[in-house]
Amino acid sequence: MQPIVLVIAAAGLDWLIGDPRWLPHPVVWMGQAIRYLRQRLEPWAGDRPRELRLSGGLITTALVLTSVGAGWLIERFWLQSSGLWQWAAGLILVMALASALAARSLHDSVIAVVKALPDQDDAEPTLARERLSWIVGRETNQLCGNEILRAAAETASENAVDGVFAPLFWMLVGVVLWRAGWLQGPGPLALAWGFKASSTLDSMLGYKRGRLRWLGTAGARLDDALTWLPCRLVMVTLPLISRSWWMWPSLVRAAERDGSLDPSPNAGRSEAIYAHCADVQLGGSNRYGDTWIDKPLLKAGGAEADPHGVRTILNLSARLESLWLFAAGGLSLLTKQ
Repeated sequence: MQPIVLVIAAAGLDWLIGDPRWLPHPVVWMGQAIRYLRQRLEPWAGDRPRELRLSGGLITTALVLTSVGAGWLIERFWLQSSGLWQWAAGLILVMALASALAARSLHDSVIAVVKALPDQDDAEPTLARERLSWIVGRETNQLCGNEILRAAAETASENAVDGVFAPLFWMLVGVVLWRAGWLQGPGPLALAWGFKASSTLDSMLGYKRGRLRWLGTAGARLDDALTWLPCRLVMVTLPLISRSWWMWPSLVRAAERDGSLDPSPNAGRSEAIYAHCADVQLGGSNRYGDTWIDKPLLKAGGAEADPHGVRTILNLSARLESLWLFAAGGLSLLTKQ
């Protein structure tokens, strides 16, 4: 079985079942490991920036290497087995690869927010706020319907890179390494789980407040580095399946112009390309705890986020994932010949 087939099967499995609650998820284990290591190292570091940075580096190194190693062991099981054992190992490998993708769970969680909005304009969107709070970091208790929809559109566009295209990119890098003959090295699962470890570190520790200002530095920088290229590949490929091809240069330039104003090297750009391709204005003021943060406007003058716009962004992600997999499968066949 070709490695690219495993990746395509994993993407299909992710869309079929998503992340069922009854199935243990590697990200949950990663989160538990981060909490355990933080409880052991943070008291020692105290409020000393140097020691906090060192502790964050140790947590990052331990989690990423452990995640890569666990993926590598599952890959060894598949590569070194034969007969029925190889089919069983292949099934485990596909399920493990699917766990690194979040296309179905992102789609379902965003759609759940949209569906929870009340039909009456004067009704309180209490349920929608609650569901939105599960998937965003901003304060949701006072958001109105339009602000909820904008938040849903922004998380759908930003997390498309973090949850789908970045792990998929690293899977494909692993496939390329194997096709190049480096079968003893990390493959698609090891690299995908390594990325998920960095992403989990960033989501749990990557905040510029309190001790996390130093403790989360290593994880946040690693996540930025590992997401940098996948984010820009999304920027240059998303226009191909959303608008006329002759608009490609202007869309990419506009997304780079808008997205570069965001302090994050990746989040602003991922949201910007979706905003321009879906013709939806994103960005503005968001409240995080007691702090208000003004994000740059993306696609200023575009349509206000509404249910149709949110669904358009989700559909663009599904189509782009199909394009990436189709292109990777085609290249694999060509290079095999």
